[in-house]
Amino acid sequence: MSGAIPAQKAPYAVTAEAGKTYFWCACGRSATQPFCDGSHKTTALTPVMFTAEKSGEVWLCGCKATKDKPFCDGTHNKL
Repeated sequence: MSGAIPAQKAPYAVTAEAGKTYFWCACGRSATQPFCDGSHKTTALTPVMFTAEKSGEVWLCGCKATKDKPFCDGTHNKL
């Protein structure tokens, strides 16, 4: 398996901490969604690193089809 699979058809609400770096799961296989646990190693996909600009809630993509990785852009509504 090499393509991304939807972890869920809704975004994940996550409380981010300003200045902290996160690794969003791009493959959909991580047991620690929406964050990477290394499960992508059986695929050609890699996690997306991002650093929170400010503290607060962010909506991370759960369907893995967003065009604004790692953030939800509503694509799950079309799946």
